[in-house]
Order: sequence, then C-alpha cells, then structure tokens
Amino acid sequence: MRLRIAILGTRGIPNHYGGFENLAEHLAPALVSAGHEVYVYNSHNHPFRGDKWKGVNIVHCLDPENRIGTAGQFLYDLNCILDVRKKDPDVILQLGYSSSSVWGRLLPARSVIIYHMDGLEWQRTKYSAPVRKFLKVAEKLAVRVSDFYLCDSRAIQTYLRGKYGIDSEYIAYGADIHPAAEEDLLKEYGLSRSGYCLLVARMEPENNIETILDGFSRSRTTKKCVVVGDTGTSFGRHLLNKFEKDKRILFIGAIFDEQKLHALKFYSHFYFHGHSVGGTNPSLLEAMAGRALIVAHDNVFNREVLGEDAYYFSTAGEIAAIIGNTHRGQVEERMIRNNLCKIERQYNWQRTISRYERFLQDCVHIDRDGKPSPVIVREEQYVDDETILYRRYADQ
Repeated sequence: MRLRIAILGTRGIPNHYGGFENLAEHLAPALVSAGHEVYVYNSHNHPFRGDKWKGVNIVHCLDPENRIGTAGQFLYDLNCILDVRKKDPDVILQLGYSSSSVWGRLLPARSVIIYHMDGLEWQRTKYSAPVRKFLKVAEKLAVRVSDFYLCDSRAIQTYLRGKYGIDSEYIAYGADIHPAAEEDLLKEYGLSRSGYCLLVARMEPENNIETILDGFSRSRTTKKCVVVGDTGTSFGRHLLNKFEKDKRILFIGAIFDEQKLHALKFYSHFYFHGHSVGGTNPSLLEAMAGRALIVAHDNVFNREVLGEDAYYFSTAGEIAAIIGNTHRGQVEERMIRNNLCKIERQYNWQRTISRYERFLQDCVHIDRDGKPSPVIVREEQYVDDETILYRRYADQ
C-alpha cells in the first residue's frame, strides 16, 4: 500500500547536524524508492533550499532558534505541526519529543502518530535542573499523544516498558561499510596512518569530551588527538581554552564530508566515543563500520552495541592508562573484525530501512485498539520478538 508519510523532528536533510538527520537522510529516499510519498520538514536555516531532494518533498518551516535561542525550537516544531495538519498524511513519524510533544494534541487526528522516543533527554547534563524536569513532562506527553512508539536501543525499550507500561518497536540505526579509505586525505590535517587518536562528537558535557582530553593530556604519547566537532558553543570554547597549551590536541571543527571522516576513522590509532546518554549512537556505528579501534565510555548503551569488542573508560585516569598500555595486536584486530561483522549482520541500513517500512505499514493497518484492519490479510507471521506489533497505551 502506498503511504503518505511525514517525517518531523529534524533540522532537515541532507544531514548537517546529527543522528535523527542521519536517519531521515537514509530513510526518506528509500521510502520514496519503495513507492511512498514522503515529506521531510527542514528548518528554513538549512543550507539546502530546494523543494525536492532525491525524490523527497522538502517542506521549509520558519525556525527562529538562531535568533531567540532554545525557545525557537518549540516554535519551529509548532510551525511544522501546523503545516502537516494541511497535508493530513497517513502516518507521521515524529523524531524526538523534547520540543514537540507540548504541541502533540494539534497533530492531525486522522494520521497515525509514531514517536521515536529518543534517548532519555532529561539525563543530559547540558540542561539545567528546571529544563530536565520539563523534559520528563515532555516525555510523558509524547507517550500520551502517540499511537505507536519507536526506540533504537534495548535499554530504552526496557525503560519505557518499566516506566510507562508501554511496548515499543526496537529498530537500530544503520551504517554503511566502505572500502579502504584514501590515505592521502589525511594530508590536509597533517596526519599520518596510526599517528593520531580521533574523537568525533558535538561539544556537549555528556559526551565526556573533557574527560577524554584530560586523560589524553596526562598520557605521554607522542600521537596527536584530533577532535572533530563545532567548537562555536560555550562548552566548545571552554575546551579550546583549557587545552590550548597541549599542541598534540587538534580541534579541526565539524566535518560533513563522508570520505574525509571515513579516512580519519580508518587510519586512527584509537577512536574515542564518549557519548553517555541516548540509544544506539550513529557515530559509534560509523566508527565500527570504519574499522576503528574503539575506546568507549562505560555505559549500558555502548555495551549493548559493542559488547566485549572495545576498551571502556569512566575516568581520565583510565583513558591515560589505555593510551599508555594498549598496543595494536591480534586482540585489537579481532575487536575490529567483530564490530565489522555486527554492522554487516545487524546494524546495516538495508535492514534498518526494511524494518521501518514494514513497521510503518503495520501501524497504518492496525486500529487504535490494537486490532488488525479487516481489509488487511496477513500473509506473514513474525516470530522475531523485534517485529511484534505493539498496541497504543493511553495514560489518560
């Protein structure tokens, strides 16, 4: 069945920001190729100005965040919802809830609403105590207004079941495995094969960037530490000032060129992944696909993906110890191969997109009491617990 699908909650595609944008960039064109009519909502500040991108309808909505700060996110989400009411799509996929669920009651009643429940936003230390309290309310509102729920982490799925009594569909992000990278791409940054460690992240406290760089500074390594991310934030400027005397640490800004990023990961000695909040992180999967040796923050989300195929840290001292005591050998190469196999078998975009399309179709073909539509005849029985349809939970 051909569906009209609206994807809200991102700053837009092609991706110039983060995880949800990365998901939409891969998912939306694939849904178009499968025969669906797809709308993706873009901030008017997004550099792409066209009305079509790879067959996807791009809807530009006013986003005043760059002028008025965080409040602008709420107005942007409101503008998107007011516009999507006019289109009345079959299904609305709302990515995240932080600034959108307060407007949830305005979503069109005839559309099936699916919220991607994001990564426990209220745990993020970048937010003040009042904001974190509000985010707990926003999470509850998202549960109330949504018909079905998505998550990208088993840990989040367990949390939602325990907290709200709801079941959610688990669909992980994907990544693409690329061939060996061009080593010449390193010359732009003055780097050489295995002569540097790499950190790719948004400059936010919960990504443990400061802990990683503290540990690197304590080490006696002669290797460099390359930090990829926008340092224009207040926290980014703090990091620049704090580590300016350590000439081994190179802040090279944000990079969206996939070939350059792949080369940086492919030839790195270590890849530091400090994300501590959220579900399956796209940048982690991309590092795994890029054949990087990963040093990850020790938390349930990272262990869920990496298992025993990474080194883990919680403190700066542990970072320094890993740098000083770990040498690339057979054990490390086995870690890299195992993570590559996980991408091939579990975290690949083809599998992710296929499961998204099937889930969207199923949600449209089931009524809001959890009963299949009488016009739908099921020809396939799902035995995998990851593909069970979940009914709406209304905590009125």
